[in-house]
Amino acid sequence: MKQKRYSWLAGVVLSLCLLAGCGSSPQATQTATTFVLGDTTFNAENEEPDVNPHNAYSGWACIRYGIGETLFRYTDQMELEPWLASDYEQVDENTWVITLRDGVRFSSGRAVDGQAVKKCLEHLVQVHDRARADLMVRSITAQEQTVTVVTQAPNPTFLQRLCDPYACIIDLEAGITEEGMVVGTGPYVATSLVSGEELQLVRNESYWDGEPGYEAVKVVTISDGDTLTMALQAGDIDGAYGLPYASYPLFDNPDYTRSSCATSRVFFVTMNFESPVVQDPAVRKAMAMGIDKQRFVDTLLDGNGYPASGPFPQSLSFGGDAVKAKAYDPQAARDLLEQAGWVDTDGDGIREKDGERLTIRWLTYPSRQELPLLAEAAQATLKEIGMEVVIQSTADHNRIRKDTTAWDVYASAMVTAPTGDGEYFFSTHCLSTSVANNGEYYNETLEQLAAQMAQTFDPEVRGQLAVEMSQLLLDDDAFIFCSHLQMSMVTRSDVTGLVAHPCDFYEITVDLAPAQGDGV
Repeated sequence: MKQKRYSWLAGVVLSLCLLAGCGSSPQATQTATTFVLGDTTFNAENEEPDVNPHNAYSGWACIRYGIGETLFRYTDQMELEPWLASDYEQVDENTWVITLRDGVRFSSGRAVDGQAVKKCLEHLVQVHDRARADLMVRSITAQEQTVTVVTQAPNPTFLQRLCDPYACIIDLEAGITEEGMVVGTGPYVATSLVSGEELQLVRNESYWDGEPGYEAVKVVTISDGDTLTMALQAGDIDGAYGLPYASYPLFDNPDYTRSSCATSRVFFVTMNFESPVVQDPAVRKAMAMGIDKQRFVDTLLDGNGYPASGPFPQSLSFGGDAVKAKAYDPQAARDLLEQAGWVDTDGDGIREKDGERLTIRWLTYPSRQELPLLAEAAQATLKEIGMEVVIQSTADHNRIRKDTTAWDVYASAMVTAPTGDGEYFFSTHCLSTSVANNGEYYNETLEQLAAQMAQTFDPEVRGQLAVEMSQLLLDDDAFIFCSHLQMSMVTRSDVTGLVAHPCDFYEITVDLAPAQGDGV
């Protein structure tokens, strides 16, 4: 539910005018203390059309750009800690009492109290399908600085779900603008937004946790990686997220700072079980054996990652070598296809069966610059085993993927364990109720294990279940997990505080500032 602008927007626009000088040219809106970030992912193509956390995946933009904050957050070691909350108590398996931090106000000036949080969370689960399934809220009550949530069933990851960007606490009394701007508690306040182009923010002068380092921030969507590289080199932007890997060496000098960390973001291929060709288990298995993950990482990602076995990285006890993926073995893939009746009868290098050519329609998108590279790498190695791969890399992928007659495999990227727990990936992508089960995959054993995990509080047992469930996906060749990402952000050397984080949620924070007090 999007509403008209409210008085808060007039106030922040006035602040921007005072900062930049109303009536000045566009170039003059940049002051000596404005930070400009170029980002390849802030657009509708990535389901981030705005900064409203109650809309699709726009919560990622809300939290990354310093507008919104959640009740709990993750440390650099991925340990849970209170943020807008100060404490919590689990009264029983279904009841959580959350105590809010005193003295926190929205940028609108309204106090963050129990009623404000209650209204925000109730609206969230009303309009956001993923949040509704994750949080399983039965009821919410509020009294002064406490919020009591009763879930429909035991929810072992309830607090972790409250760290998800969709759970940014926003002031619903202040409203949501037509452009999708919201009022949060973060160090910066959104003042203007053109979806897929740019976001303007100003310092939250009453921020509760210190003084933000810049007077203003501008986020510019630059979907092309080479254009992003040139913009940083030319000084048009001060920092970049999503640079092509081949560009990183250009910034390995004292003029720039690079912050990197391993994340659970994985580049993976989803099989479409509605597709006749993919329904053939021999085709799925041959594809799994026919993609050279190591070459993709070494050559195309320039070592900025490592081959994936399953959905989870090696840093997690239930990830990495805890599961066994099929090894790259093109000869075994050829033999398998031959035995299954896929034979190259006309000598053109592509196999056929019952008059059908072995063609794989590969759907992906360009804003994650690794994905077109993965498509081209797979196209080359799968051709060697007799498969023709037809690539469709398009910003319109979110519409196309909903039509299961239009594609055979869908390659995408996601952070599989933003909470450090395995349930997130399975619940969003692999179950009959999953909102992103794009390939209509179903496995009864997986469903049973997922139901067991949903009731299990013991972290060790949850990890064991995650291993079993991951192995089922690999045994069914339901997904091909290609590479985990080493995520990096680059800034000019006169910028401090833009630091990569393992969960990939936090970017523009109160710590972002000009180095040694210098302007940008």
